[in-house]
Amino acid sequence: MKYKAFENKIEVYGLKDFELKDTLMCGQCFRFKENEDGSFWGVAFGKVITLIKTDDNLTLFTNEEDFQNIWRSYFDLDIDYTKIKEDLSKIHPTLAQAAKFAPGIRILRQEPFEALISFIISQNNNIKRISGIVERLCTLWGEEIAEGVFAFPTVDALSKLSAEDLAPIRAGFRARYIVDAVKKVKSGEVDLEKLNSLSFENAKAQLMKITGVGEKVAHCVLLYGLHRLEGFPMDVWMKRAMAVLFPDLSGEDFGEFAGIAQQYIFHYARLHPELFENG
Repeated sequence: MKYKAFENKIEVYGLKDFELKDTLMCGQCFRFKENEDGSFWGVAFGKVITLIKTDDNLTLFTNEEDFQNIWRSYFDLDIDYTKIKEDLSKIHPTLAQAAKFAPGIRILRQEPFEALISFIISQNNNIKRISGIVERLCTLWGEEIAEGVFAFPTVDALSKLSAEDLAPIRAGFRARYIVDAVKKVKSGEVDLEKLNSLSFENAKAQLMKITGVGEKVAHCVLLYGLHRLEGFPMDVWMKRAMAVLFPDLSGEDFGEFAGIAQQYIFHYARLHPELFENG
């Protein structure tokens, strides 16, 4: 990856296989919005970022320190997705089609606690509504980091709340799951920082100690919050896609980059409903 730092922006050059809209609007994160000019802005790790992609160049409106400490990793800029896409395409011809259709998706390296709470909220929900609930949560209990813009709340801030206190965010039955998650993280019963030192199955089991966290949410947290790329979340769309497109395969068959394969398949399936008309 090559980049040049200016006073208030970073220019990354020759960045292939990365599309902002595919990455930020695919349902792996919930705090980014698209501007009229095609740029995006959002919040992560207590920082506001605006960025725009032109051809193979990415402009990030930030300083070099934050670029190196946060955004370089957050947007997974050092990973060779072209090589990963080529390797995945060898597994199955339909996966090759899916990878070709949406080659610009990258797996973000999100803050684990934010990923945990966000994907608890995501259960039986759509992206627009999830984003609204997360935004209300941040506005009510997050630190204001710019005018009208709030960071994701800390564990301590949320630990003071009951399910009834969370009523204004309109999370419904998920409120008590949020409370239980915060309680278990704060007490150390679920230590998010240690999950990467565990096997995938043991890390998943730790997360599933939290009320309301099942297989799908645990896989999401591990994939999007801890960059465990073997994670393979299975929601209704993915179960249908796997049954129709890959009836003899499971997530494990896609290997160490199964999570990237999942994103390609999910995106491809959602935008090709005709594949399932007889399913």
